[in-house]
This record gives sequence, C-alpha cells and structure tokens, in this order.
Amino acid sequence: MILKIVKYPDPVLAQRGAEVTEFNAELRQFVADMFETMYAEQGVGLAAQQVGVAKRICVIDLSFGKKPEDKFVLINPEIIESEGRIYEEEGCLSFPEIRERIVRAARVRVRAQNEKGEWREIDGEELLSRCMQHEIDHLDGIQFIFRVSALKRSLMLRRIRKLQAEGEW
Repeated sequence: MILKIVKYPDPVLAQRGAEVTEFNAELRQFVADMFETMYAEQGVGLAAQQVGVAKRICVIDLSFGKKPEDKFVLINPEIIESEGRIYEEEGCLSFPEIRERIVRAARVRVRAQNEKGEWREIDGEELLSRCMQHEIDHLDGIQFIFRVSALKRSLMLRRIRKLQAEGEW
C-alpha cells in the first residue's frame, strides 16, 4: 500500500522517533509499504516520520528497486563511526522541488536492527553515507533545511511559503 508523504511543516517531521520494540508481521507490512511508497515517489530513502509515523524506522535502496540485494531497512539506527566530509546536493520527499548542498560525513558505519530485530552494522560511503545520515536525521526530528546556513534556509522557507500560497505545496 502506498502511504501518504507528509510535507514540511507537518509537526511529525520534527519529532524524534520512538524506539521499535516489537518485531512482528505488522512491522514487516509497514516496512513493505514504506518501500512501495519510496519507489512510487522515486526516492532512495524514506523515514517513518515522512509517512506520519514517529518511529525509528527507515528504508533505503540506491538502485530504485533494480537490485533487490541493495535494499535494506534500518530500525533503531545509530551512527557509530564517521569520517571525512562531502558537500553534495540533497533533496527530500517531504520538501518536493527543494534541493540544496549539504555537508555530511563521507563515510559512516551504522548499527541498526532489521525487520526481524537482528542487529548488524552497515558501512556506507558517498551517496549511501549521505542517504543514511539524511534518513537518521529524520528519525531524530531534524530536517535537511536545518543543515544549511540561516540565509539559505530563509530563502528555502520563502519558496515554500510561495508554493503554499499558490496551492502547489
């Protein structure tokens, strides 16, 4: 089932997600729905907050569904190592048509659970590193517009208000 993507300034986007403690069929269905929603919206990552659920769950697939081995879920993730810096453009399904260059760690190691509750560590570089950091930010209630300068954020918010006034947001 395709879920509704919430847009900024929906309050759920600013909420830190609750830890997941039950790993059951309901969770597995929610994860499947998140993947279906992400693919329908042509995204590479999606956090639970972006579909209105304040839980520590995100899904990632840089292959857009073309390579099943590249898709994974991060439940209760934490970044345990990071190094380097990259400055690249990012977008977000909750901020349609808004893109901005963001500084992130070039490499991260993330510890997280899968939909069965099993812990694992995942290393990511470049785009995967950026995607994992972006989605974990969502789980912490941080939107990517708060990773830019105050001036750029002001311009982005002005553009959003204009789109809202025109009924396009």
